[in-house]
Amino acid sequence: MTTHPHPEDGLVIAGRTYRSRLLTGTGKFKDLDETRRATEAAGAEIVTVAIRRTNIGQDPGEPNLLDVLPPDRYTILPNTAGCYTAEDAVRTCRLARELLDGHNLTKLEVLGDQKTLYPDVVQTLKAAEMLVADGFEVMVYTSDDPILAKRLEEIGCVAVMPLAAPIGSGLGIQNRYNLLEIVENAKVPVLVDAGVGTASDAAIAMELGCDGVLMNTAIAGAKDPVRMARAMKLAVEAGRHAFLAGRIPRKRYASASSPLDGLVG
Repeated sequence: MTTHPHPEDGLVIAGRTYRSRLLTGTGKFKDLDETRRATEAAGAEIVTVAIRRTNIGQDPGEPNLLDVLPPDRYTILPNTAGCYTAEDAVRTCRLARELLDGHNLTKLEVLGDQKTLYPDVVQTLKAAEMLVADGFEVMVYTSDDPILAKRLEEIGCVAVMPLAAPIGSGLGIQNRYNLLEIVENAKVPVLVDAGVGTASDAAIAMELGCDGVLMNTAIAGAKDPVRMARAMKLAVEAGRHAFLAGRIPRKRYASASSPLDGLVG
């Protein structure tokens, strides 16, 4: 049984097709076993890893994430969480490429504020240009500015990842009209990154036409992370089905489900 609406409806990123449209983070879980179980329950095929916070081989004596999420089963998406300058982000991506044997797919995020974790868009643009020129396939975390999203696409980023609300806030989709504008004008995948709190948030993102959702805190911070991961999987699938099906228009008044013509009496 496939996990997406149609066999031809895969998520294509940097030329590779994925069945799952739910991407998950690997931080904030109580241990590596919970990370593994939640990732499996989510059905994720792409998992993002904070290189500055997670051991994927740089500390030989410490537990290695790749032992529970092996690269032959998952696409490892290194990210630059914790970077506040373009130079730091580029350096982190190059370290990840060394650790992952030349792996070029990366998630760029350059933060501008420690309280809100909003992106520094100037540094993000600078880092994106440097990484694309260096051969990286860049999935980029950004604000919900449609003009900036288009500029990042023009630079050569393979996916644009606007926030729905601040990282870890759980506020849900606060900017649906901005997201719609980005989705309608993008020629690369658009994935909501940050702000999802529960399954309905993920479904709304997909109903808006987003190509996927990336989340970490909403799963790892739940009382039962494995069950929440399963809920998110189903929500993303349901939202995608609903988007493809096409919802009915909103109306101010009731509309009878059955026609009045031909009623007895």
